[in-house]
Order: sequence, then C-alpha cells, then structure tokens
Amino acid sequence: AIKDEKIGLAVGITESLIKKYNAVDFATKGSKIIGGKGGGGRPDFAQAGGAEINKIDEAINKLKSLI
Repeated sequence: AIKDEKIGLAVGITESLIKKYNAVDFATKGSKIIGGKGGGGRPDFAQAGGAEINKIDEAINKLKSLI
C-alpha cells in the first residue's frame, strides 16, 4: 500500500506453509529494497515500511522469487 509518499508492505503466510516460510523474513527483505529499516511481526504475518515508492515492483518481484 502507498500512503502519504510512504509504502506499507504486509506479508501473510498460510498455516500450511509456516514450516517452510517466515513472514518476518519476507517483510525484512522487502523493506530493505523499498528503503526501510526492517520488518516485524509473527511468522504468519509481518509488516514493514519504506519510502522508495519507485521500488515497490522490485520488492514484490524479489519476494516472488523466494517462493
């Protein structure tokens, strides 16, 4: 999501995939691309933010490549 020239990134992982993926790891990796300082949350749901709006597609593509 984009609001007030900042990006909010939310990552959700279904219960069946929790052993394989961690939402905090995904949020942190996405945050680094969009100019944030990291992410936080739970293994099944995490959030992060940043300010480099022009890099949101890059972040999403990076997260897709990790699946």
